[in-house]
Amino acid sequence: MTTTDSFLRLPEVLAIIPVSRATWYEGIKNGRFPAQVKLGPRVSLWRRSDIEQLVASISASTVATPN
Repeated sequence: MTTTDSFLRLPEVLAIIPVSRATWYEGIKNGRFPAQVKLGPRVSLWRRSDIEQLVASISASTVATPN
């Protein structure tokens, strides 16, 4: 099975996951957020599927944890 995955730039990722750039990169360092794919020395992208999985896991933990 082959699937094509699109890529997102950081502003697109931060529009989906509303955190600051500093928080995002700290989350990558800590393993909380998915790491970027480096296409060049100044080009970093994130797989859309990785971001969708992150959103799904956040949604699942929010539903599982009542206030």
